Amino acid sequence: MFTPGYRSPAPPAAADLCFVFRSNSVLVFATGGDTRVPARNELRGLEAAGTHYVGLLADRHCYAMTVGTEAPAPDGMEWRDLRSLFGRIDEMLFGVAGRAIQIVQWDLTHRYCGRCGTATAPHANERSRVCPGCGMVHYPRLAPAVMALVRRGDELLLARSPHFPEGMFSALAGFVEPGESLEQTLAREVREEVGVEVANVRYFGSQSWPFPHSLMIAFVADYAGGAIVCQPDEIEAAAWFTIDRLPRLPHRFSIARRLIDATVDAIAAGAE
Repeated sequence: MFTPGYRSPAPPAAADLCFVFRSNSVLVFATGGDTRVPARNELRGLEAAGTHYVGLLADRHCYAMTVGTEAPAPDGMEWRDLRSLFGRIDEMLFGVAGRAIQIVQWDLTHRYCGRCGTATAPHANERSRVCPGCGMVHYPRLAPAVMALVRRGDELLLARSPHFPEGMFSALAGFVEPGESLEQTLAREVREEVGVEVANVRYFGSQSWPFPHSLMIAFVADYAGGAIVCQPDEIEAAAWFTIDRLPRLPHRFSIARRLIDATVDAIAAGAE
């Protein structure tokens, strides 16, 4: 349903979807329980400081726009933190919004070359900014992160970070460091965060995670030894949970929840 692009193939139209950002907040209609992204003809005089073509969603072209930090929301609309829309809008639409905010943030933070300090310019044929001084090309960046759900028989190792909602536990996760494979990251992160060793790592799936520019890559692994010792400042609590006594879990929209649900189903079905 979504086809990404970097150059608009058509002139602006009234029905175009516009993902308008004021810093990290996105403009939405959020009244009466219905949250939606405005069309171009609903922006009513809001002036964009920058515009980027994002792609085609079904039959509607999508644009990412930025406005000044003091720009008011037009009547009937609100500025909302993108994370607050998690689970409140369609998953595909949320994915496009995540792509849009990463594009505008990349563009804002790469106006000058990190190598020589010269002002950069948009590339004519791809999503990048080019330095006319030294020739360095700056592409949108991604920070891959590994998610690990550790299984011990019919038990799952779940943990909570201090910033989680009250009572919520999830799988472990951490960013890939230079020179690491995904499997090495998984083993290191689990060892660092909870003191446990793992084996038999199996890939589950991935999800773009625009907070701020991550790619979450999820795995299941088997317990291979060690007692739980929580890493200070990173892990507030961790424990083994049987599938019939699970704590509060992340929203079903997230890959963490899909990973946990799929593993619970496998355990219930007796799968190894």
